[in-house]
Formats: sequence, C-alpha cells, structure tokens
Amino acid sequence: MKKSPPKLRFAVLAADTVLCTIRDKRLFVRLIAVNRPPHFRHAWGLPGGLIHPTETAEEAARRNLSVKAHIGASTLYMEQLYTFSAIDRDPRGRVVAVAYLALIAWDALSPQEQRDTPETRWVPMDAVGALAYDHNEILKAARKRLRSRAASTTILVTIMPDEFTLTELENAYECIMKTDLDKRNFRKKILKLKIVRALPKKRTLGRARPATLYRFASPDVTEIKIL
Repeated sequence: MKKSPPKLRFAVLAADTVLCTIRDKRLFVRLIAVNRPPHFRHAWGLPGGLIHPTETAEEAARRNLSVKAHIGASTLYMEQLYTFSAIDRDPRGRVVAVAYLALIAWDALSPQEQRDTPETRWVPMDAVGALAYDHNEILKAARKRLRSRAASTTILVTIMPDEFTLTELENAYECIMKTDLDKRNFRKKILKLKIVRALPKKRTLGRARPATLYRFASPDVTEIKIL
C-alpha cells in the first residue's frame, strides 16, 4: 500500500495594498482600522488580507480594497510592488504578503469613497505614524516606487483628474517627488514631450488670468523620462 504524501506545512499568502490619491496638493493613502489584541489594539494599517484559494493575488487585493477600505472604483490603477516575506512580519503566524501600489484620482472617487469612517480614513502620506505589522516598510517601498515611476513614466495619468492646469500637474509632481520644481523649465519640458494636450477651454479662478486646461495625450502608462 502506498503511503500518503506528507502534509504540506508552508506559509500562507496575503495581499496588501498602498492606495494613493492627491488632494489639496498632498499625497494621501487609504488606511483601515486594525484591532487584533494583544499585538495590535486600535491600530491602523494598509488594506489587505489573506488570499483565497480561488483568487489571484490581485483579485484578493481588489476584494480587500472594496470590502475593508470601501473603495470599489473601476478606474483604480494597480501594479505589483514587492513580496514581503520576513519570518516575523505577522505575529499570528507565517504570512507572506504580495504588496501592490494602487493609484486613483480624487475626483474619480464617489462621495462615500472620499469619506472617512471609524473603520477607514485618508491620511497624508507624511503623517501616517506607526502602522500595524510591517506596513510602514511596505509604505516606504511604495513611495520609493511611485517617485521612480513618476520620473520615468506617465503614471500620473492614473492619479490626475481628467482635466487639469499645468500648475496642478506641477503640484502633483512636487508632492510626489517632495521637491520644488522650476516652473518655467517644467512646463517647457512637459509640452516638449507632448504627453499632454491643450483643450479648447480655460479655467477661471478668482481674479487670476484664466488658465488653459490640459489632458494626458494617452490614457496608458508609458515609459518616458520626465524628471
């Protein structure tokens, strides 16, 4: 009689997501309440959870964004970030996390998705504080990836509103890169690269001269050196 194969004893898989948006010239991240005594009591963390046997890692990430973070926007952009596999990253047991970076324009969120609740909140990236598990490490990696992608691709197409001024685009780059840009040189380069196109309308703000509105020339994220 053949012996049964030994029972497999391996780590379980989870998916965690850093979801970012830009509001009021600041980069925000979506957090969820984590209350798992005795290790984490009334803490905050990134949206995430275990991957079900019948779903992919990305499907699990999107499910947890919807169920736990209350974000179900169809225009959400997502890319795999890194795999976090430290032995003690989860005090409950051996859990390996596939992390994702997700981006969405603030205007693409519904009023309910923009709202903070006792279980979810939007927090400025620079004011997050200590998070549960190794989520600060994941957040650090996500910010580094976003800066790299912003400098070398048109990834901001996924986080900007459909129509924007060049000043708003410049502000978005500055809050992601955490640096001040030379306004004249930035506009000159952006227009030379032809990644945005002017629209036949302007926006009037108070007494300031009306500003031309722009839109990304393509909705796709493409490789191109910007900064």
